[in-house]
Amino acid sequence: MKKIRKLLSLFQKKSTNSLLLQELQDTINYHFKDKTLLISALTHTSVSTSTQGISAFERMEFLGDSILGLVVAEELFVKFPKYSEGELSKLKSQLVSRKFLTMKAKQIRLGKYIHLSSEAKESGGQNSSSILSDAMESLICAIYSDGYIQQARKFIKKIILKNFESSIKSSELINYKSILQEYTQSKYQNIPVYKIIQEQGPDHEKVFTIEVYFNGKKFGVGKGPNKKEAQQNAAKEACSILKL
Repeated sequence: MKKIRKLLSLFQKKSTNSLLLQELQDTINYHFKDKTLLISALTHTSVSTSTQGISAFERMEFLGDSILGLVVAEELFVKFPKYSEGELSKLKSQLVSRKFLTMKAKQIRLGKYIHLSSEAKESGGQNSSSILSDAMESLICAIYSDGYIQQARKFIKKIILKNFESSIKSSELINYKSILQEYTQSKYQNIPVYKIIQEQGPDHEKVFTIEVYFNGKKFGVGKGPNKKEAQQNAAKEACSILKL
């Protein structure tokens, strides 16, 4: 409790911090009875070293992930009674994916409220997909701990699952690597090969350029801040060329 009180005092030293907490609660339409839960959920692990390990961020992320999975599975099970287990699993994986959670986190400007170390801030942590998606799961845990499953379900349905059918059709959520691999396996009994051709910039601002080949022929090139995103963009170009 002493550690939590210390963290709470850090947030209460500046009135702007209290206003930010209030602003987020207004945005998500849930007001915490225990504000320390919200503060813990918004305090990233990068702060732990400077606050003597008081962040519960990773533990809350762990539980939030499970709660999200349960609620999403429930909603899909009821909404799509004719879907097979495979179809439900595929849809669920999209809705709990890092990309989808990042998109939803950006819609509520969650990065604005996350407490990061100075190093994490400088490296663009408030816009990092891994930090934003993890923070969304941590926030779900905080709401669950404060208002039980009813409030967590309400938040997930209102913020994460709202209009999800149109959202998952957006190009940023389509798995082009999977589409391309299914095509090459069925048509050529082969899988695409991704080659890094360039790395530019300092570690915190890297830009990777990757080309995708199959049957010895280049079909696409893509750039991104990490290898995974660059591969996805290369696969997207290949899918466009092949009209997939």
